[in-house]
Amino acid sequence: MAFKQKSIALIIAAGWLGCTAAGAVSVSVAGLFKDKAIVSIDGSKPRTLSIGQTVNGVRLLAADSDSASFDVDGKRRTLHMGQSFAGGSAAAARQSVSLTADARGHFSAAGSLNGYPVSFLVDTGATSIAINAAEAKRIGLDYKSGQAVGVGTAAGMVPAWRVKFATVKVGSITLNHVDGLVVESGLNVPLLGLSFLNRMEMKRDGQTMTLIQRY
Repeated sequence: MAFKQKSIALIIAAGWLGCTAAGAVSVSVAGLFKDKAIVSIDGSKPRTLSIGQTVNGVRLLAADSDSASFDVDGKRRTLHMGQSFAGGSAAAARQSVSLTADARGHFSAAGSLNGYPVSFLVDTGATSIAINAAEAKRIGLDYKSGQAVGVGTAAGMVPAWRVKFATVKVGSITLNHVDGLVVESGLNVPLLGLSFLNRMEMKRDGQTMTLIQRY
């Protein structure tokens, strides 16, 4: 496991709606252009619709770089990038948080682990959320009951334990049962790794990064 900050590529992904009632039509917006929209209908592979085109009962009425309007079962619905609806009802807004880079280009995130306040460093090089043993003791985590492993740090191989965090919160986003790692030494700041980030859409715009909860 490497504790090295890596750049995060801009990711633009469609919102996904997993289950719908029988017979209901679901639509997810994956791309927006003038007079065109890229959509996934009923979970199918994304396809491009032009204004006036109808697929599976979904007709594109209007589109630009900001939003698209559809006719579904005789009702007009307007969606923005990443939004979805099913059966003619707008899907609930997904939770998100915006982070600002520091002078070194690193992103920090205020949050909590199992209800205890923590300040994370966003690190796509870390496979999971990682904290040191002192931090684990502070939040009352019985980490030594987890699986013992060894991880490589700048100081060499050190003991570590695999754990499961009951709750991880960053801004308005809360995830349950998230994989983590407690490192005996050599880690100065809690890392927000891929066990959390893989469940997000990450959008980078200059010095700002937005995390949007996917599931």
